[in-house]
Amino acid sequence: MAGGWAKDGAVSEQIEASISDELARLRARKQPQGESLTHCADCEEPIPEARRVALPGVKLCIDCVRERDASPDRRGGINRRGSKDSQLK
Repeated sequence: MAGGWAKDGAVSEQIEASISDELARLRARKQPQGESLTHCADCEEPIPEARRVALPGVKLCIDCVRERDASPDRRGGINRRGSKDSQLK
């Protein structure tokens, strides 16, 4: 595949760097800490004991977590590494 100004393997390097950045961001997310709540912080429904034991520091019930996870974070698509097209503008 013709790469234009890019060196050989530049596309693969950019993909790998994007994956590494996203994995680092996910690992850096705060995990629940402290004592688990007995009732959900959002809806006040009881949190099952099995969930509190499995996830120390849990604050939300399963339904609220699913609802929150269903609406993904909207992050800007910033091309930090710079593609050929962005350099030509």
